Amino acid sequence: MDLSIRPATGADIPAVLDFWLTAAAEPSVSDDADGVGALLARDPEALLIAEVDGTLVGTLAATWDGWRGHLYRLAVAPSARRNGVARALVAAAERRLVGLGARKIQGLVLTHNDTAREFWTAVGYGWDERIARHVKTLVGP
Repeated sequence: MDLSIRPATGADIPAVLDFWLTAAAEPSVSDDADGVGALLARDPEALLIAEVDGTLVGTLAATWDGWRGHLYRLAVAPSARRNGVARALVAAAERRLVGLGARKIQGLVLTHNDTAREFWTAVGYGWDERIARHVKTLVGP
């Protein structure tokens, strides 16, 4: 498999949004053209795309807030799973975030997604039961 990873561009937004639906990524309030566009406007290299022969097979957002690195929106096409796509995306994201100065990176995972939790453990991320995330949606449906 000839895998390449690159930052998403504005032209990729429609394909990314469609991909998240087919890759069974659970949607959130910011999963729309405006939300992804705002991310890319703030940090043009934050959303990584994995491709095989020009076909989108994976995504991972690798954001840096100046304090910590955050990884979320890891999604891999069902047909490309178990081929190293997710590991390659995480490795690229870690290189990016370390290059920006991150000393700690956290991966955001839905608690009920056992497969995702197992993956993150396998790539060296420990489950931190001390932290709960409280979320307030400001706008949305």
